[in-house]
Amino acid sequence: MYLVVIAWMYVVLMMAVAEAASPNGTVLGAIVTFVLYGLVPLSIVVYLMGTPQRRRAIKAAEAQQAQEAQQTSGQPDAGGQAPGAAETGGVAAVREKP
Repeated sequence: MYLVVIAWMYVVLMMAVAEAASPNGTVLGAIVTFVLYGLVPLSIVVYLMGTPQRRRAIKAAEAQQAQEAQQTSGQPDAGGQAPGAAETGGVAAVREKP
């Protein structure tokens, strides 16, 4: 990924140098060329290409926090109440006849 970025920056730099060295060109035109053809588009591309890596890092951090919270609590639910059990031998509700 970075090889393409470096190569494109080289091409844009050469375009800017050619703009500045041209008899009809200006230094301001070279700066605008470098910014509009180089920095702005490449910053967007690099940001978009880094999105999956940022998502993986966020998920890994969340998983690490959840694991640490589970290890420190000692109880899976961390509640103060005893877990309930199913009642056995109960009587089923009967509907009255009209």
